[in-house]
Amino acid sequence: MPDVLTIGEAMVSLRSPRALRLGGDVHLSVAGSESNVAIGLARLGHDVAWLGAVGNDEPGHLIQRTLRAENVDTRYLRFSDDSFTGFIAFDQPAHDITRVSYHRRGSAGSTLTPAECVAALTDPGTPSSSTPRILHVTGITPALSATAREATLAAVQAASAAGIQVSLDVNYRARLWPRPEAATALRALLPHVTTIFASDDELDILTDAPNPTADLLTSATEVVITAGSKGAWTHTTSGTTHHPALPVTVVDSIGAGDAFVSGYLSATLDNLPTPARLTRATTSGAFCVGAHGDWESLPTRQDLTLLTHTTGTALR
Repeated sequence: MPDVLTIGEAMVSLRSPRALRLGGDVHLSVAGSESNVAIGLARLGHDVAWLGAVGNDEPGHLIQRTLRAENVDTRYLRFSDDSFTGFIAFDQPAHDITRVSYHRRGSAGSTLTPAECVAALTDPGTPSSSTPRILHVTGITPALSATAREATLAAVQAASAAGIQVSLDVNYRARLWPRPEAATALRALLPHVTTIFASDDELDILTDAPNPTADLLTSATEVVITAGSKGAWTHTTSGTTHHPALPVTVVDSIGAGDAFVSGYLSATLDNLPTPARLTRATTSGAFCVGAHGDWESLPTRQDLTLLTHTTGTALR
């Protein structure tokens, strides 16, 4: 069994440096919050598997090939003959604005089932000591369909019952569902979640309490709040730890949250204290925003110290 199991939808991505309506060349790759986290963890030296469905089409096979090339375990990847692989398009209508277009309604990724998720966490013939240490899910998957919502809930319930840590990244997407619907679905997950990742404007989705972090800590072990250039905070019952964002030039912010999560979970697997978890998380995020692509610039373990060098340093 891997150290971490991630569950979600991976898509083919198309990127254009200009408005898509103008045509021109695009860069073909893959994208998906949970697969981004899986790649980030694999690059940092961890055993990680991704569970999801893709179409039995060329885009689906590209996703499988890319994940395998990045040392992500694809044993739980399911090819669907009845559904297509979704895709996502990124373009830049202005020099510092990225626009996202989804083409995923009815995709293979939305056909995720509770049975396949629970089966992956309770692999027959595998001793309980071989279950994943962490299950990572996001608020994107339950927004895809009713079955995907049921699958996410079943997965976190099974993981919690098996003593597996559960990581939830809220990752709210307004184009997928309204906030009240997201609140209903995600609050049902909270009793089973160990670590919560949210941006500072997503907390109201999880709780109506006047002190949201204190309320969330009645069930979760830690609540990690990100605030872009202001840095990130980890809240536990023992107190709050802050880490500033690293001063880097932002080229492309897409995928930064996933990079942050992969760094944080990596440090968690290494049993590092909270300050070190935030350091690795913010470093991973800084690598991601320094280049185009959701995951292409994510660091390896050997890369983590590179940003400590003076800007413009040549390593000879």
